[in-house]
Amino acid sequence: MTKSLKTLEAELITCRKCPRLVAWREEVAQIKRRAYLDQTYWGKPVPGFGDPAASVMIVGLAPGAHGSNRTGRMFTGDASGSFLYPALHKAGFANQTEALHAGDGLVLQDVFITAVCRCVPPQNKPKAAEIKNCLFWLRAEIDLLPALQGIVALGRIAFDHILKLYHSQEIPRPKPKFGHNAFYHLGNGAPWLLASYHPSQQNTLTGRLTKDMFDVIWERVRAILGSRY
Repeated sequence: MTKSLKTLEAELITCRKCPRLVAWREEVAQIKRRAYLDQTYWGKPVPGFGDPAASVMIVGLAPGAHGSNRTGRMFTGDASGSFLYPALHKAGFANQTEALHAGDGLVLQDVFITAVCRCVPPQNKPKAAEIKNCLFWLRAEIDLLPALQGIVALGRIAFDHILKLYHSQEIPRPKPKFGHNAFYHLGNGAPWLLASYHPSQQNTLTGRLTKDMFDVIWERVRAILGSRY
């Protein structure tokens, strides 16, 4: 990370703007899951992480209760990460297929991973006002990635809120619709936007999102960026 991203991270992890989310993230961190009783949970807002020279930002919904809320790193220590990182590794965006904890040696290349909501929400459902509070951090991260070319939105909520961030841009008309592998140029210097189903167990275990479908997303990203590696 650059010094500016580190400064932003230091500010973000102290945020207590949403009382419901603060109470829930801290309750989860105290009660814990039986498998992790011997571990100290992060229990704070989770910052984005990755390559400060990233061309691509990956945006999810929110930390998992016993994944990111435990490990302090996006998509780390849960089933969604177990689906995401093998795909990123296959496409050359990650140096390994596993993301178990913050000190596991994972290095991202040309991507930065973040989310629209930084605190774990009850039932994995943040309220609209809570997401609105959090969009400041996402906007700030985008502004601190000088080489950013595009955004991959994992799930409809991430997709819709990326569009909200760029509402003043020349958004294509009719309004872009969410769909797996839907691609849009947002215009006027804004990043391109590529949509994917979220790699949640709700999607991966039901077959709504398969490994082949997910690979298509990262193959498309690699093709857009060109063969630079």
